[in-house]
Amino acid sequence: MIAVKEQQDTYFKYFAELERRRAGKEPAWLEKTRKAALDRFAELGFPSTRIEEWKYTSVAPLTRIPFRPAANSLALAEVRQSAAFQSASIADSLPLYFFGGRYVDELTPRSAWPAGVKVSSLRQALSANPGLLEQHLARYASFEKRSFVALNTAFMEDGAFIEISKDVILNQPIHLLFVAVAGDEPMMVHPRNLILVGRGSQATIFERYLSLNGENKAPYFTNAVTEVVVGENAKVEYIKEQDESEQAFHIATLQFEQERSSSVHTHSLAFGSGLAREELITVLDGEGAESLLNGLYVINGRQHVDNQTTIDHAKPHCGSRELYKGVLDGKSTGVFNGKIIVRKDAQKTDSKQSNKNLLLAEDCVINTKPELEIFADDVKCTHGATIGQIDAEAIFYLRSRGISLEEARSMLTVAFANDVISKIKSELMRKRLEKAVVEKLTEKQESGAGGPEPEGHRARISTLHEER
Repeated sequence: MIAVKEQQDTYFKYFAELERRRAGKEPAWLEKTRKAALDRFAELGFPSTRIEEWKYTSVAPLTRIPFRPAANSLALAEVRQSAAFQSASIADSLPLYFFGGRYVDELTPRSAWPAGVKVSSLRQALSANPGLLEQHLARYASFEKRSFVALNTAFMEDGAFIEISKDVILNQPIHLLFVAVAGDEPMMVHPRNLILVGRGSQATIFERYLSLNGENKAPYFTNAVTEVVVGENAKVEYIKEQDESEQAFHIATLQFEQERSSSVHTHSLAFGSGLAREELITVLDGEGAESLLNGLYVINGRQHVDNQTTIDHAKPHCGSRELYKGVLDGKSTGVFNGKIIVRKDAQKTDSKQSNKNLLLAEDCVINTKPELEIFADDVKCTHGATIGQIDAEAIFYLRSRGISLEEARSMLTVAFANDVISKIKSELMRKRLEKAVVEKLTEKQESGAGGPEPEGHRARISTLHEER
């Protein structure tokens, strides 16, 4: 406890330095919000496993490391020459690049952005349009009960700000690339993104986290918060890929606010980090809104990934579908906690949720708990969870056709994972991620030294299965 208290004091020291550095450069409302968030973090402290939502994820290792704010961004020439930049660029996309938590303005091709779309860093937007940001920033992702959201709100300096006007249809995906720059000392970054999608508009957004040089470097901590407001009749496909170094801690919150008849499809992919946790909340706050949540986590070794999702049906005649799948190998551990809330007046809600897990080794663990909280009486809601190993009959069938055991295992695992990827509407992103999933599964199965034959497989699972 003394070590944790010392770490909290360190955050307060860095916050005081941030206040001095930003004094007179920020609007009064933002200073007030920062202080309120830090005060709330001081009251909440770091979450412990005694809290139900954190029961299976301990952040004790994170609290013992003396993280310091990341230094200024790399020189432009160094960024251009980095392997992360060379390999991460996506043709036919609209890119925004962030290295070490800082926006690299020189790499954003301004001429490529269509009319009706305003793009800048959060830092630039706070100077250019503080009134608009006051209406939206930190208004959706609440820090009252979330320690890491409070910490991000206190320390947020940069990130993406995107405003899409009404009736704009983007044919190219927006690519938000965040590259962590590990160093000789433990570093932390707190990206903050705000995205406003106007009435009747359509967009695909790809939020991606990579590491520049994580191996043989000090651990680092990414604490990201993204708020997305989706206007009436707007359609958004949101894809997030997390593939940071296994030296990293990755904590993220994605908050979606949906208005009447809007549609949001989210696809969350987790491959990296030693400890990763993502909380995805979508509020269906307009009649006829529709939400689709898909997730895939592929981990091995001693990786730990925790997915927490909440679909809040606040208005009637809304629908949601959710499918999260996990592939675990080695001694990895996974957590899935999916909650569906149906408010009192949200009649005619139609919601389905499923979590499916494939365990490739004896020592991996998955804890899964789908939940329903229903306060209306005219609804149709189901949820469930499954766990298993590779089907022995399918293995036998493939091997009887002359396919080796490892090839058969790989084929069936890829098919299991691609059930999630196939739901991505953007053909460009779907093809790119199908290839990435095959590469990740191959890489992780090779590093995990394979698993046992399907028979004799054992695993632990904590599961709740209900239907209403």
